[in-house]
Amino acid sequence: MIRAYTFLLRPTARQQVALGEMLRDHCSLYNGALQERRDAYRHASKTSVRYGDQSAQLKDIRAFDPERQGRWSFSSQQATLRRLDKAFQAFFRRVKAGQTPGYPRFKGVGHFDTVTFPKDGDGCRWDSTPHDRQTRVRLQGVGHIRVHQHRPVQGHVKTISVKREGNRWYVVLACDDVPAQELPPTGAVAGIDMGVAHFLTTSDGEHVGNPRFLQAMANELTGAQRHLATFPKRTRQRTKKHRAAARKVAKLHGKIRRQRADFHHKTARTLVRDYDVIAHERLGTAGMTKSPAPKPDPDRPGGFLPNGAAAKAGLNRSILDAGWAQFLGILANKAESAGRLVIPVDARNTSRTCPECGHVAKENRVTQAKFECTVCGFAANADHVGATNVLLRAGLVHCAAA
Repeated sequence: MIRAYTFLLRPTARQQVALGEMLRDHCSLYNGALQERRDAYRHASKTSVRYGDQSAQLKDIRAFDPERQGRWSFSSQQATLRRLDKAFQAFFRRVKAGQTPGYPRFKGVGHFDTVTFPKDGDGCRWDSTPHDRQTRVRLQGVGHIRVHQHRPVQGHVKTISVKREGNRWYVVLACDDVPAQELPPTGAVAGIDMGVAHFLTTSDGEHVGNPRFLQAMANELTGAQRHLATFPKRTRQRTKKHRAAARKVAKLHGKIRRQRADFHHKTARTLVRDYDVIAHERLGTAGMTKSPAPKPDPDRPGGFLPNGAAAKAGLNRSILDAGWAQFLGILANKAESAGRLVIPVDARNTSRTCPECGHVAKENRVTQAKFECTVCGFAANADHVGATNVLLRAGLVHCAAA
């Protein structure tokens, strides 16, 4: 198995400055490589510059600028160029598929927050002072940085990444050959129905409440964002108050993100511990949270008819606050590690299908919380019905696969 470990770094003041300079120089390399590709394509020859061409120039770039680009690991700079190359590959793939292209953009210093070292021992070293009781990671050009290692690392460390979040620094270890920790079988199976009123409902009828972390901090976050909006968006040099306002907004968003991730991990762990097989809806969150298309008013040129955009915006906000996609990804990873089976099924009409007679109709869903079949009269909680249908569909999928 492949697993990632994230640990908080505790750099000294001098190391923190060096880490900032490392991000700045890798950002400059990324933007310079992007500019070279843009200029080459705009030329009359329409030349294509690829990763191999830019990687071959690194030796001359480091020799020309030894004080900045020459300080850092050669491999980490190659990883930054690969990052740009992947962005262009994704751009061309979207163009061929007829999707919104999204041409790669230049990165601001505040939006380039990660440097990757592709191999442990090449420009970096995990547990660089094994004789010391304190775990440290060594980075070329920075030194041995103290790590707050709160749990043991298993497997073989493959890549090391350094990430900045606000005013904190983290090291992310991608480890291979991590042994699975299988849990004893329970003999229980469950289907889960994701929702907004309840975060999820199991086929056993249990509801898990939706904590709504974004809504809980909405007032504080709104005040901080309004204060930030009083400063100019585009300026060459931010004032001290401007930087403090931006840090406060970022701090609040970071707190909400960590609360949501903690809730997802704990909920997924409970499900994996209690059930051998877990079925869930295959949800397309990106499509579900799209804004409704505008409706032109034929009687009023340039005008538009009401399309429910305000109500849809509130629903989209609730869906994104719940974080279904992140939770289902965490659930799949934990299930794989514990030797459990997770089965995604088609989500269409799971809350409109009667589990007793199989009748499918929009009228079966009386309200958001109540289900009542118009044929056989079966009545139950709508989320519970959805979870039951998910489990039934998972059984059919599993039998077909077997």
